[in-house]
Order: sequence, then C-alpha cells, then structure tokens
Amino acid sequence: MKFILGKKLEMTQIFKEDGTVIPVTAVVATDNVIAQIKTKDKDGYVAVQVGFGHGKHNNKAKAGHLKNLDAIQTLKEFRMKENELPEVKRGDKISVAAFQTGDEVEVIGFSKGRGFQGGVKRHGFHGQKASHGHKDQERMPGSIGAGGVQRVFKGVRMAGRMGGDQVTVKGLEIISIDEEKNILYIKGAVPGARNGLIIVSGEGKLEIKKSVFVEATAVKEEVKAEDVVLEEKKEETVTPVEEIKIEEAKEEVKSE
Repeated sequence: MKFILGKKLEMTQIFKEDGTVIPVTAVVATDNVIAQIKTKDKDGYVAVQVGFGHGKHNNKAKAGHLKNLDAIQTLKEFRMKENELPEVKRGDKISVAAFQTGDEVEVIGFSKGRGFQGGVKRHGFHGQKASHGHKDQERMPGSIGAGGVQRVFKGVRMAGRMGGDQVTVKGLEIISIDEEKNILYIKGAVPGARNGLIIVSGEGKLEIKKSVFVEATAVKEEVKAEDVVLEEKKEETVTPVEEIKIEEAKEEVKSE
C-alpha cells in the first residue's frame, strides 16, 4: 500500500496528443515525513504515522513527539496489515515519485462547509406549493413526525449544518506527475476547497527517501573517524629535524 498527504490546488485540464481534453485536479504533495511507526507488540496495531506541511511552531507535547524532525502541520495515520508494513524508519520521506501515471487511487477529502442550511438545499426537498393557502411555506420541510408517537424519530432529515464532512472517492486515475513541483494531476473532481487536505492512497509498494538526519549523523561519524586517523598519522610522522634532536638527546643520556 502506498499513500501520501497533499493539498488541493485547483482544477485544470490536460490535452492529449489526439486533442482530447481531460479534466484534472492538481494536488501538491511535498515530501511527507514518517513521524512514527506503530507495531502490534508496542501499540496493539500496525500503522505508519505521516506528517505533511511545515508548521510555524509545535507545542511541548508535539515537539517531544517530533524530536529531531522539523515542525509539522498535519499528522495522519495509515493502518495496514503486519505483513504489509514497509521497511521504513522514522524520518524517512515519501514523495510523489511513489506513484506512477495510470495508477488507480482512492482520494479522501473534506467537503466545503456551507454553514446552517434548510431542507431544500441540504437534502433536496421540493418544498410546498406557492399558492392556495401556503403563504410563507414554500421552503418548509413539512411534517417531521407521526401523530401517535408524539416525538421526532432519530435521523429525520431536517435543517442543520451542511458540509465539512469526510468524503471518499474511489477509482480515480493519476493522469500526470510533476516531480519537480511535487504535483499529482488526478482525473476528475476531488472533494474539498482549495488548500484543503487531500489523502491519496493506492495499491503498490511504497518508495521512500532516506532520512536526512540519519545520513547527517553517519557523515559526522565518518568525519570523526577520519580526524582520528589523521591525528594518529601526525603522531607517527617525524620530521628530519626532530630525528636529529632525538639522536642528540640519546647521546647526552649515554654520556651521562
């Protein structure tokens, strides 16, 4: 299973060689950082926690959790089976290179918030007649309960908050990938407003980039090792002048 977090940019279109126009949604997915790997022995389930976006600052709890990592704006977990857990380490990065053109993906977004709306807009009610005793009743919902029960049943469609819900769209196709700008062009519409969080996942092996701070630590260790070798070589190296002084000192010792 491969996955990545991104941000919705806009809808646009891509032209094929034969002139066919394909409507696509541009999703920018900068490198995701693996913040934590959860195992069944330690956490009770298997998952990979991924961070996306650069946060301005972290509180103490989040800063402790993201020690040695940059400030991250959003954290999301991806659950998987124990045999599907990829060989990744904390600090590794996931890029758009993990996906390929033609991949079928599942996209999760969050629909636009519409605020408090009536039944006509929220549920598509037809409303009442506009004449014959229906004054000010054109967009009213009508009856909301039975006469004998004397209460309103749960789940009755009424006016209320609309939008802001998690929406999943399956079977979408990746038309093009811009690795330089970290943009995925996904066929069709993707739920959510511009700059909204988008979760893209699909079948296949997850490709990662090596951890930056792990590589830096290894380089530092190599540099330290080289410094030690150089110091040993300096100690072993003796100049001709020093050799003469050593011989003179030995002769003085003998004469005494």
